[in-house]
Amino acid sequence: MSPSPASSTSKPGPINCDHLKKLIREVPDFPKPGILFYDITTLLKDRVGFATLIDALSAHYMEKDIDLVLGIEARGFIFGPALAYRLNAGFVPVRKPKKLPAETAKVTYQLEYGSDSLEMHKDAVRPGQRVIIVDDLLATGGTCAATVELTKSLGGQIAGLAFVVELDFLKGRDRLKEYDVFSLLHYSS
Repeated sequence: MSPSPASSTSKPGPINCDHLKKLIREVPDFPKPGILFYDITTLLKDRVGFATLIDALSAHYMEKDIDLVLGIEARGFIFGPALAYRLNAGFVPVRKPKKLPAETAKVTYQLEYGSDSLEMHKDAVRPGQRVIIVDDLLATGGTCAATVELTKSLGGQIAGLAFVVELDFLKGRDRLKEYDVFSLLHYSS
């Protein structure tokens, strides 16, 4: 399956993504014992798999008048620009602190052990713009919830939250239930 042009206004039909799981390498005991890591680099290098992934993400949002796609550092930078291109939208990186050159807005959020922060240029999102936030993985939902908060502080309207993989057993979706959460691949354990 080849991707259709970004200027296309027709909505693609449903895309079966079951075969994409077969392209993801499972690495036991990484980054520590007892963790099963889902390595998407093997999916990314497969041209049909990557095109299918972007087509499936874009199909969900094709008729939702999206202005911007926000990609969360770092893997959101892989999918965000391709998705933005397909939706004829702009792309905005959401970065770790001190990575952006102009004035930024910042949000600090709690992790299981400590805290972390994310930043975005203050002029990246204008009030009323319809925004999709994209990342590779939905686990507990903390990073995405912080990005939602940051986006809303700049006046953006959250049109959706897109993920390649969702770890259903961590219930991250529960934290984000007021939004359209769309994940292509689900793992129950």
